[in-house]
Amino acid sequence: MSSMKYVQIDLSSDIAVLKINRPEALNAMNLDVISELSRAIDIISADEGIKVLIITGAGERSFCAGADISYMVNIDAVTAERYASSAQNMLNKIEKMEKPVIAAINGFALGGGCELSLVCDIRFASENAKIGQPEATIGIPPGWGGTQRLLRVVGPAKAKEMIFTGKMISSHEAADIGLVNNVISLTDEEKSNLNSSVDENNEKERNIALSKLLNRKLLDYSINFAKEITRNSFNAVKISKMLINKGMDADIDTGLRLEIYGWALCFAHEDRHTMMSAFLNKSSKK
Repeated sequence: MSSMKYVQIDLSSDIAVLKINRPEALNAMNLDVISELSRAIDIISADEGIKVLIITGAGERSFCAGADISYMVNIDAVTAERYASSAQNMLNKIEKMEKPVIAAINGFALGGGCELSLVCDIRFASENAKIGQPEATIGIPPGWGGTQRLLRVVGPAKAKEMIFTGKMISSHEAADIGLVNNVISLTDEEKSNLNSSVDENNEKERNIALSKLLNRKLLDYSINFAKEITRNSFNAVKISKMLINKGMDADIDTGLRLEIYGWALCFAHEDRHTMMSAFLNKSSKK
C-alpha cells in the first residue's frame, strides 16, 4: 500500500498497522519521516475501509526515539520553529483522526516518540519499553505537544516530574500513572520455550529472540484489541472519540450538551437501527 522510505503501512482487513521504518536511528523523526507520516495519515484517514489504526516502530529496540538530534544541533531558532510546527501539524492530524488510534510502544518512546504516543487514543507498551521526555537534558523543553498533552494524561505534577528530570520511566510505572493502558509481558512458559530453540550460551542471540517474540506479542495484542473495536458501530466510536477529545477542555455543561447532540445524531445513522434491532431479536430468542 505504501512506497515510502521511512513509513510502512500494512493493511489487514479493516485494521491498518503503520510502522516508522528507520530502525538504524531508533526510528527518530527527521523532516523526511515527519513528511511521510503526514502523507500516510492522509491516506489512512481518507480510506473508509480502515476502521482502526495501530502505530508502532520497526525493529525491536524502539517505538520512536523522538526528534533527530543530529539535525537539531546546528539549526537556528527560525528553522527550529518550522521543524516543531511541521511535527505538531502531523501529530495534530493523528489526534483529530475520526478513527481510533492505538500506539504499540515497542522499546524507546522518548521526546517526540512519547509525544507521538500521546496523540494516540490508547497506548499499549511492551515490558521492556522506556518512556520519557528528556528534552531538558539537551537544553530545550518538549516542543511537539509534550508540555500540553502529558499534563492532560498524567496530571501536572507527574508531567513536571518527568519533564524537569528528563528521566525515562519503565512501562510498569507508565501503567501505574495512567500513561499506558496495559503492559505486554512474556510468560515464563514463553521464555522457557524460546530458551530451548536458541543457544543459551549466546546471550545476545537470546535477547534478540526474546525482543522479537515480545514485539510480536505486543502487535498481536494490539490487533486483537482493534478487532474488538471494529465489532462495534464505527459511527458510534468516532462520535465518542470526538466527544471525549472536545470535552476534555470544555466545562461540564458544554460537554454534556455536546454529548446529547452526538448521541441524538446517531439516531439518524443506519448502524443504530440495525444493531438495536439485532439486539432485540437476539434477546427475544433467549
